[in-house]
Amino acid sequence: MAKTDLPAGTTTIFEVMSRLSAQLGAINLGQGFPDMTEPPELIAAAQRALAERSNQYPPMRGLPELRSAIADYYARQQGLVVAAEDVVVTSGATEALAASILARVRPGDEVILIQPLYDAYLPLVGRAGGIPRLVSLTPPDWTLPLGQLEAAITARTRLIILNTPNNPVGTVLPRKVLEAVGELCQRHDLFLLCDEVWEGMILDGTPHVSPLAIPALQDRAVKVGSAGKIFSMTGWKVGWAVATPRIASAIAQAHQFITFTTATPLQWAAAEGLMLPDAWHARHRARYAAGKARLVAGLTAAGFHILPASGTWFVTVDLAASDLPADDAALAERLIREAGVASIPVSAFYASEPETGYLRLCFAKQPETLDRAIERLTAFRA
Repeated sequence: MAKTDLPAGTTTIFEVMSRLSAQLGAINLGQGFPDMTEPPELIAAAQRALAERSNQYPPMRGLPELRSAIADYYARQQGLVVAAEDVVVTSGATEALAASILARVRPGDEVILIQPLYDAYLPLVGRAGGIPRLVSLTPPDWTLPLGQLEAAITARTRLIILNTPNNPVGTVLPRKVLEAVGELCQRHDLFLLCDEVWEGMILDGTPHVSPLAIPALQDRAVKVGSAGKIFSMTGWKVGWAVATPRIASAIAQAHQFITFTTATPLQWAAAEGLMLPDAWHARHRARYAAGKARLVAGLTAAGFHILPASGTWFVTVDLAASDLPADDAALAERLIREAGVASIPVSAFYASEPETGYLRLCFAKQPETLDRAIERLTAFRA
């Protein structure tokens, strides 16, 4: 390899399917972005901030008002005792993940990742010099196999990365499982990084439990959240990491040399949004619950078997239970070309030994968009 050669890169499955969807004029139920009316309260808050507040650098760790609003939001919504100094505001949750990994992982450290996994985890661990060790959830209930998790721990393990609610399958880790993970982390002196960006989109009433609510994890866990997911404003890229002051300081040191800070007006707007009453957040979630119910009912009537899911904007089709070939990548290709509907194969969320019998579809769309997609998928089945 010549010195001027560039390392080979990869393009995410979301970009590939969205680009193909645009080329073919397909309905895009692949990438998770809403096409519904955006919350006017948040738009108005951003407009006011642009016109009436500073557009200059905010403090590196984030506006004090936003950090306090995040702490208050978690106290109301999840009963967590969080202080403003525990919060580091980042340019999206992915940057919070990156800063947290860079702050904790040293070259040669092993990091346990749980499949299916968000596609940023693996390259971020690699950038830090970490060595990934993979454990897979057990379908179709997508439970965490604690025995396999413990077996993956070695003397070089430094970090476990969890994702609850899980992207892509929408399951939520119960308190009992998190307590068991906490016991493992305590016994082996491990850190835990928990991606909780879908915490505001649990649509079936299942309680969300953060590792920060588990006593054994409070001094060794990092919680990652996202205003973009809570408010369905994915382009805002306002995220945060929450941890004890000692860990938060290490994350802030990494953050200052990645993006340093995040758009000031959007920080003000996110702070206003988090201070909206709980009833507003419930109404906001209800819009997505209606979309989910619509898509599930339509797909079920067409003969697709949909797995239960608590969080995220996605439903998962069990191909074998739907009497379809268990080759999700091939079926996704057929659906976009023959039915005109873009989806995401769940196998794309695996680094090795993928499950190939599951397909993901996004329901965060206008009712008429979902109805057209259902019509096309029904015709495909016929």
